Amino acid sequence: MPLPRELTSEQCRWRCDASQFDFGTTQELPAEIVPIGQQRAMNALDFGADIQSEGYNIFALGPPGTGRTSLVLEMLQRKADEMPAPSDCCYVYNFDDPRCPRALELPAGMGATLLDDLHELIEDVDREITRSFDGDEYSERRDELLREFREARNKELQAFEREVQEAGLAIGRGPAGLIVAPAKDGEVMSPQEYQQLPQEEREALDQRRQEMQEKLDEIMRRGQRAEKQARQKVAELDREVALYAIGGLVKDLQEKYAEIEQVVEHLNQVRDDIIANVDAFREEADEPAAEQLAVPQRMLEGPHRPHDRYRVNVVWSHKEGEGAPVVFETNPTIENLTGDVEHVAYMGALVTDFTMVKPGALHRANGGYLVLEALSVLTKPYAWEALKRALKSAQVCPESIREHLRLVSTVTLQPEPIALNVKVVLIGSPLLYYLLHEHDEDFRKLFKVKSDFGVQMDRSAETVEEYGRFVAARCHQEGLTHFTPDGVAAVVEYGARLAEDHEKLSTRFLEVADLVREAAFWCSKEGADLVGTGHVQRALKESIQRSNRIEERLLEMIEEGTLLIDTTGQVLGQVNGISLLPLGDYVVGKPSRITARSYLGKPGILNVEREVELSGPIHSKGTMILTGFLGERFATREPMSCSISLAFEQVYEEVEGDSAASAELYALLSSLSGMPLRQDLAVTGSVNQHGQIQAVGGVNRKIEGFFATCKLMSLTGAQGVIIPAANVRNLMLRQEVVEAVAAGRFHIYPVETIDEGIELLTGVAAGQRDEEGEFPEGTINAAVAARLAEAAEAHRKHQPGGERREAGSG
Repeated sequence: MPLPRELTSEQCRWRCDASQFDFGTTQELPAEIVPIGQQRAMNALDFGADIQSEGYNIFALGPPGTGRTSLVLEMLQRKADEMPAPSDCCYVYNFDDPRCPRALELPAGMGATLLDDLHELIEDVDREITRSFDGDEYSERRDELLREFREARNKELQAFEREVQEAGLAIGRGPAGLIVAPAKDGEVMSPQEYQQLPQEEREALDQRRQEMQEKLDEIMRRGQRAEKQARQKVAELDREVALYAIGGLVKDLQEKYAEIEQVVEHLNQVRDDIIANVDAFREEADEPAAEQLAVPQRMLEGPHRPHDRYRVNVVWSHKEGEGAPVVFETNPTIENLTGDVEHVAYMGALVTDFTMVKPGALHRANGGYLVLEALSVLTKPYAWEALKRALKSAQVCPESIREHLRLVSTVTLQPEPIALNVKVVLIGSPLLYYLLHEHDEDFRKLFKVKSDFGVQMDRSAETVEEYGRFVAARCHQEGLTHFTPDGVAAVVEYGARLAEDHEKLSTRFLEVADLVREAAFWCSKEGADLVGTGHVQRALKESIQRSNRIEERLLEMIEEGTLLIDTTGQVLGQVNGISLLPLGDYVVGKPSRITARSYLGKPGILNVEREVELSGPIHSKGTMILTGFLGERFATREPMSCSISLAFEQVYEEVEGDSAASAELYALLSSLSGMPLRQDLAVTGSVNQHGQIQAVGGVNRKIEGFFATCKLMSLTGAQGVIIPAANVRNLMLRQEVVEAVAAGRFHIYPVETIDEGIELLTGVAAGQRDEEGEFPEGTINAAVAARLAEAAEAHRKHQPGGERREAGSG
């Protein structure tokens, strides 16, 4: 089998040709940012934003940094600008049930107008009522009514008084009011004088007094009835005067809002209530300035005044022609979503009224779009259920966590629900979307549109140009130094490295934008006029230097001999694997020594990491696959009777992933065959039971990690890395590694099978079975088969009765 050809430096990194750009600097390009590489997601977003059927809300899923939020907001804003402005909504006092404020829906912009009109109406009412009731005409009519009552009552009392006097009695005043008492010479007798009268005279006097007292009581009752009638007549006069004073004012407003039935009805109730409570206006006529105070301030000063009930609480308002709202709520608590009824403390109690009903994000976005971060909604108590409840019922009513937890027991309001017509867009990770879709039935009914943002896009001439426009837009909008075509090409190459694919570009524009900013910063530090390739490379270098302290410490430990890694020579059953060590925003390619030992014992492979519970499930699966490969290749005639131990040396964290499976198999074959492995080559790659090498992730970091180790220990010109052939398209290596490959100081070998890799590591042919099923002498596979045959024979000898069966058979 011919050895695999090593990669050229051109294969190790794709180069972006700056000559394809038709601009001198990015300053010549437009400043507008257009969506790049997310056509699938944008089509779904466009569909979800336009469809009006129930339940077609949107979930925008994708990793952070893919532009989910900015693209969603930009598209929704463009659509909202073309939509009509939604209706205004106000809360007003409910004269039938003050605890349930009424909701009024008005055309866009009329909420503020109604607020001003009601405020002006109350001012005019104050003025007109004061003028009408302070006038001479009202005073004369009122005095006339009262005078008639007083004259009639006085006349009756005078006639009765004469009658009492003629009967020898007098009218006096007792604890319970007027009484009839015995009299002498027109004066009420004292008790002593009354007792000195003869018995017969006292009895006759008592009889007359009793009759007169009953008559007086009847006169007093008629007087009370007459007084009540007089008060009613005065009240009717007051209502008549009040209606005359304000009727025209209210009628003018009703004509203005004649097309809005709810407003006309409310104005009728306002008029009737003002007339019924006209005395309150007369009492407060001397305090016009107090009416200008805000409700909370008035409540701090004292209880609600009657005038407050005629106010208007504009929950939300829009200007005609301004389009629909787009609301991005960053703190979606239940109160911030659905609104709240606020309270203030007054004399030890919490009080409120309809003017303290505060809108939430659902109110503000009604008629438009509401954008929320899914994780934020789910982590706020009761917010997710409140959101679903509002969407399912198509109406929103203020809710508070206080009501759910019963933290405060106080009288509150229950405002009338408001009809809800809003499109909700949730932004979250793919994992969160699939968890909700699987475990929340309401989610599947309410969020039927999936806008899936990917992390890669196909590389083409168009997408490369779009990268250039993205760089230009960032420079225009943030006032950054503009880029040359070479500088843009370097940014595009960085996008390909993020994507880890020659044919793809990354859509993680958060990181691309950071590179643009940092390259512009270093350009300005150097005093250059334009950002070029050197500035982009320096930005990348500085970014690595800020994050690779742990990597440098690992290299120091290798140099000191604390971590044992060989980069020269050959060792039996030992190979250099490469793992990835994530460090937040930086990933380290860390070489690790993998060893295998074979011996007589219980047949099978002993995975040391799995035995001590340091092996993840995927790594354990990869190790178990090796058993299938060995069994198919070497145990078709007799069972395997050899015990093999595999271990990652000096690795104390969990080992996960199957990218070391090929390296483990190479170490295992070396131990069984007795053929040492080259230590100047590191290995990465997954393997299947057929011995085919499969692609792995993070191949660039792994190669660079072993290169850094070899550079530290000194490059010999023979060192390199064996990678899966399927990973060649993923190579976007750092310039330093590419230059070493070009100079022949470092090598990268792509392999497709285990046999290709073992030949590279040992310099010995792997060997293929002939027609008789035997491996050629001197090959790796022949040596392994021979070792396993010896182990099987030894295993049989050590079984009870094994030697006797052998002797008897001879």
